[in-house]
Amino acid sequence: MSRPLHRGLTGVRISGNSQDLWDSQLKDRTVKEDLDRRGSTDQSPLALRFPLWLFFSDNSHSKCGSTENGFTSDPFIIGTPRSRQKLMMHILKFSLVLIVFLALTGSFWWTISISTSSRGHIYHGYRRLQEKLVSDLLDIGELSRGPLRLKELEFCSQEFENFVPCFNISDNLALGYSDGNEFDRECGRELKQNCLVLSPMNYKIPLRWPTGRDVIWVGNVKITAQEVLSSGSFTKRMMMLEEEQISFRSASLMFDGVEDYSHQIAEMIGLRNESNFIQAGVRTVLDIGCGYGSFGAHLFSSQLLTMCIANYEPSGSQVQLTLERGFPAMIGPFSSKQLPYPSLSFDMLHCARCGIDWDQKDGILLIEADRLLKPGGYFVWTSPLTSAQGFLRNKENQKRWNFIHDFVENLCWEMLSQQEETVVWKKTSKKNCYNSRKPGVGPSICSKGHDVESPYYRQLQNCLGGTQSSRWIPIEKRTTWPSRANLKKNELAIYGLQPEEFTEDSENWRTAVRNYWSLLSPIIFSDHPKRPGDEDPSPPYNMLRNVLDMNARFGGFNSALLEAGKSVWVMNVVPTSGTNYLPMILDRGFVGVLHDWCEAFPTYPRTYDLVHAGGLLSLEASQQRRCCTLDLFTEIDRLLRPEGWVIIHDTAALVESARALAMRLKWDARVVEIESDSDEKLLICQKPFFKRQAS
Repeated sequence: MSRPLHRGLTGVRISGNSQDLWDSQLKDRTVKEDLDRRGSTDQSPLALRFPLWLFFSDNSHSKCGSTENGFTSDPFIIGTPRSRQKLMMHILKFSLVLIVFLALTGSFWWTISISTSSRGHIYHGYRRLQEKLVSDLLDIGELSRGPLRLKELEFCSQEFENFVPCFNISDNLALGYSDGNEFDRECGRELKQNCLVLSPMNYKIPLRWPTGRDVIWVGNVKITAQEVLSSGSFTKRMMMLEEEQISFRSASLMFDGVEDYSHQIAEMIGLRNESNFIQAGVRTVLDIGCGYGSFGAHLFSSQLLTMCIANYEPSGSQVQLTLERGFPAMIGPFSSKQLPYPSLSFDMLHCARCGIDWDQKDGILLIEADRLLKPGGYFVWTSPLTSAQGFLRNKENQKRWNFIHDFVENLCWEMLSQQEETVVWKKTSKKNCYNSRKPGVGPSICSKGHDVESPYYRQLQNCLGGTQSSRWIPIEKRTTWPSRANLKKNELAIYGLQPEEFTEDSENWRTAVRNYWSLLSPIIFSDHPKRPGDEDPSPPYNMLRNVLDMNARFGGFNSALLEAGKSVWVMNVVPTSGTNYLPMILDRGFVGVLHDWCEAFPTYPRTYDLVHAGGLLSLEASQQRRCCTLDLFTEIDRLLRPEGWVIIHDTAALVESARALAMRLKWDARVVEIESDSDEKLLICQKPFFKRQAS
């Protein structure tokens, strides 16, 4: 398994001058240049397998040109071969392939027979021979094919404008799913779309942060003006429709309501106000059924980071609106499967009329809530079910409440307070509480085989998870934010890391972020042309807010961005194909999720301003995968906002291959050489603003 790249950039050099960095001549470069670079820099057996595929792909109709691991650059669309030379060229190709095979086989046996001291010198000579053979094979392939041209992908039809793969309620209902399971994520039946998702006709570039926190464009989200106007009084107080915009104004009644509500929760915990949540050990909050993100938006001013999760909604989405405002959110069905977070992930779980029937399914959803809470964490629930008035009106409500009250007591939760419709529980900080329960009362403790740190959408478990984890540390005993982000030696030992490794990683990412910004800033704020009617930005000139790190590793990119004072939040994604450092990322006070990049990410189109992938291509190429880079890149395009940016940091060969794919996706792309001893390069891309035209 390849180790993800994470070294900082000691220096960068951009080919060409800065004025023509994104000029139109980029797409007119021939493919031979791309293939020459790829053949001359690749360090893996992929370098030989690719030209062999190129020669014998006449009859291939696969969308992805896959290698043995199934994850490589997608095939180019090739012109018709010259029929008169076809037979002769195939004979020549076969002969060369045979020669290469015999030469490499002999070289291999000769290499392993030499002494260890001289092996390194001979390896470099062998590499030069290999690269020359690859180059010759590519030249012959080009002669037999004629001029090669990249074929750009087509745009998807209008029905895909807000399409989210893996979520199809109609299909699930047709298969007999019910009781909330129709919202489950099902990727096995999903057909990958070999097209680019267009923006709606009335889509507009989101307003810069922090203005975009309180004002969004109606055309950017799948909710109509009629739906806003016809909504109930609760929604009207939190949203105001003004021509083409939805306003979440700080002067609105709903904002004041959220402030009072947050203050009430703090007092119920025993704090003076919500600004003291940090001192009480609360940093990360999981907001289940978050509405339109107003609770998280308010807590943001107190340095709390709130992750919104909600079911997929075909029309009018909580998750989509929250992301459009610039806050963390993802589609997360809370029904029959565990969420892709490890145990002991969040300091607080919040559910305000979230639509979850906690008393259903024998309380298994409460067991999942317990799994996600850190020791000493808080569960806040606001519902008419908890009020005394609800008991008087409906005896069934009282029966349901009694079940929940007794069940969470057997989970070792302590009720701190109950006011009106809100109740606050605190999860125990002491493991011995579970052993002090009466035998047979409450859920049992999970065995080691069921208590895993990588629960990737597996079925809900009817046992208590996380109790055997070395991460069982009460929130009040953890270092408070922002010091929490810098783990100490004893804390690093939990994740099997040495302080030197963590310190080096952090410093490298500080350097990398400085270099990223030195590359992006002139382009965004100087060379990048203003859009018509766009005023000059006011400080802090922030055009990036939502950031996706596709291979987060320790969360160093996130940490470096915050240390540099960037007004961003980062979705730290830990690939299921690599080492799982997500528990460490969450313990540092960041948000993140486990994900298999052969599947669609659980969010709506046009979600992120910046997508970062450091070492991801190397990691995925080392695995036995069922997808290819074309699938990955079309998914990135779906996630990326128009005029959004992509940064890919990987080996030179993979970066050059990625640039060819970026051109197929109509991105403006440029390779940046890194002035270091490593065989690495940067690819910086920008997605153009394409939107559907009126018919």
